[in-house]
Amino acid sequence: MMRYIAASLVLFTVACEPQTQAVELVTSSDPELARMAADLLPDLAARAGLSLTRPVRIERRTREELERYLEFKLEEELPDADAEAITVAYALLGLVSADLDLKAVLKEVYLEQVAGFYDPDSTMLFVIDDQPAALQETLLVHELVHAIQDQTADLGAITDSRLGNDRRAAAQAAIEGHATLIMFEFLMEQAQGRSVDVTEVSDFTDQIRPALAASQGQSPALAAAPRIIQESLLFPYIAGASFVEALWKARGGRPAPFDEQLPLSTEHILHPESFVAESRDMPTEVHLVAVDGVRPIYTDGLGELEVRILLETHLGSASADLSAGWDGDRYGLYETPDGGRSLVWVSVWDDVGSRDRFVAALRPALDGLPATAILRATAIDGRPAAVLEIGGPPAIRATLDGGAEE
Repeated sequence: MMRYIAASLVLFTVACEPQTQAVELVTSSDPELARMAADLLPDLAARAGLSLTRPVRIERRTREELERYLEFKLEEELPDADAEAITVAYALLGLVSADLDLKAVLKEVYLEQVAGFYDPDSTMLFVIDDQPAALQETLLVHELVHAIQDQTADLGAITDSRLGNDRRAAAQAAIEGHATLIMFEFLMEQAQGRSVDVTEVSDFTDQIRPALAASQGQSPALAAAPRIIQESLLFPYIAGASFVEALWKARGGRPAPFDEQLPLSTEHILHPESFVAESRDMPTEVHLVAVDGVRPIYTDGLGELEVRILLETHLGSASADLSAGWDGDRYGLYETPDGGRSLVWVSVWDDVGSRDRFVAALRPALDGLPATAILRATAIDGRPAAVLEIGGPPAIRATLDGGAEE
């Protein structure tokens, strides 16, 4: 549900001592930022397993300038028609209230959280000028990794809106998880006064998880947002860091999570073993085609992450494992003959057992949805599938593509 805004959040506070080094690697009108960034860049590039090919541009911006940037990016990446359609679809699924102002909530959360950001469009890193001096190095460690990433991987391209919700969320988790893991390794090394290699530490991300998760209770706007927004916002940092840690340990060395190592689904992030395996589990693409004059309004996929959130929202946290058999999905929002809205969500499952457990668990919760809903087990192209219809069943045909192991 969360659209990727090219801004990284600092969800924690750690102070570090500055170092000294030349500034040839940086262009900036701010000598202090230039010196600090140049001190950090060679070490961060080595930790990231990437090369520096050009100077990093870095400047300060006011919070008012940040607000204008966020307004511009939200208008660009989330047009009003899309925001309305997404809100209606997620409201029908019982994940948000029907009167949610999605763009206003996202703007409020980002304004509260963003301390600095790297903008792939302008290839420039910005630090918000109201940040305490003690926090600036910590902020730079994270954001400079993004600047380094963008010199190898096109961050804008791998989070393009045309790729769909699930694939974008996976890419965002790779981007943010990579930077988060490097940042915590750096900070742990600074705190302990000795070399630290996360690939040699058992369950490193389990150790940093509480620091990341604790931010939720310390951030009023984030805490007040619907759960689907909270979870989507924290997921790239927490689960993304776990994914990159697993990738490093499985592959050896420090492969950056891009190109052939780029995850294509939140299933890969949640189950990194399925990604690093010799036979990679690839998600099935579901295509919906409206027939008999039905007018489609909006279509996208949830992905395993949001299926898990859907289950936990309606059934409690113990239901999270029911999403593990997910193999692909697509929802479509349609206009009904009376001018109303109906939603069809088609999900594909690894096996009949996973599909049947999902259907049996979710079906009793349908009475809590805002419109009449029917959930049925079926098969599509010979694959186990489930179809959820909310607000009336429009005439829809579903087809599948892919899903085989590579």
